[in-house]
Amino acid sequence: MPNETKQQFKISSFERRAAASLGGIFALRMLGLFMILPVFSLYAHQLTGFTPMLMGIAIGAYGLTQAFLQIPFGLLSDRIGRKKVIIIGLLIFAAGGALAAVSHSIYGVIAGRALQGAGAIAAAIMALLADLTRVETRTKAMAILGGSIGMSFTLALLLGPILNGIIGVPGIFWLTSVLALIGILVVLYIVPQPVDSHFHTDTEPVLAQFGTILKNTQLLRLDFGIFSLHLLITATFVALPLLLRDTLQMPAEHHWWIYLPVLLLAVLAMFPFIIIAERYGKAKAVFLGAICILVLAELGLSLFHQQIYQVVVMLFLFFAGFNLMEATLPSLISKLAPPNSKGTAMGVYSSSQFLGAFVGGATGGWLLGLYGPGGVFAGAAIAAFAWLLVALNMQAPQVKNKTAIDVTTTTAHP
Repeated sequence: MPNETKQQFKISSFERRAAASLGGIFALRMLGLFMILPVFSLYAHQLTGFTPMLMGIAIGAYGLTQAFLQIPFGLLSDRIGRKKVIIIGLLIFAAGGALAAVSHSIYGVIAGRALQGAGAIAAAIMALLADLTRVETRTKAMAILGGSIGMSFTLALLLGPILNGIIGVPGIFWLTSVLALIGILVVLYIVPQPVDSHFHTDTEPVLAQFGTILKNTQLLRLDFGIFSLHLLITATFVALPLLLRDTLQMPAEHHWWIYLPVLLLAVLAMFPFIIIAERYGKAKAVFLGAICILVLAELGLSLFHQQIYQVVVMLFLFFAGFNLMEATLPSLISKLAPPNSKGTAMGVYSSSQFLGAFVGGATGGWLLGLYGPGGVFAGAAIAAFAWLLVALNMQAPQVKNKTAIDVTTTTAHP
């Protein structure tokens, strides 16, 4: 490759700063959303009006508002400016955290979590990143951003139980508000100001394209996939903390002892399969295999959870499959979406993801009330099997000459 071409595809320090700072905003917001995930079901029974189903709705409520508002927020950023929309969204998010922190009823927490989701800034951040990067380096910039999001999700699962033992769930909600305010400072003083802000079809939705995208059965299979994946993760964490505390007699502040090694090993286990999928053209086989692993993990948790080693093995399988799908699904969307409609395809994909989180919380809470944790895992296994049936006829993507995961979205997109 000529030196001029290499230089063209080399990410600049300006673009790296843009990606890192915007990734930091994503990460701060994700920490706020997901530190609650491993601890809220242990706390919710103290709230007035508690029922298992309402507890599940509280966990997933952010997904419902975010599913419906993230595209409108992105379109609004075209009119009034990216940074203004991001700051408004972070203020809304901070208000939601404060409302949840001071609420003594489950309904107040549901309202707070829904308000957090209403600060739907994902599309605006993606559009700003596109303003600040060249087409040639955008995938690298998005990989930097995506990596920060993935790390923050893992950190959230580890910090949640630790902070719960120090400041409690209300304190964690207050911390989410503080993190959002820090995010505003990052927007104001660290994120570069774009020289030119305009529409980008590779990152932003086009209203006129929704009809075409929603008729594309291959993309719909992937949308159903991300819906199912985030249904599974949210439903699982409705029941998992209770299982660790009540069945395995593990104190809540020690739950991270299980999450840390399981998550690290699962991440390491993911990479060989990504290479097999991308380099050797086995994407469909790896994809279907990962879903099968999720089915087995959820089924195993429903049947074998009396001993800690059983839970550790099943959680390793679950997170290995989950992480692999989180890396694979956005890459497949990017490959299968029409080149001039990628932004629209990603908008529908992201909305499906958030809606899955809401349905997973509500359904998980409902099953918990009826059948206990085992029933939640069994229901999740059925949902994963339904996903497998939908995915069987998916189109195998074209083989590429190099390994490349296009990270345009990631775990629990803020």
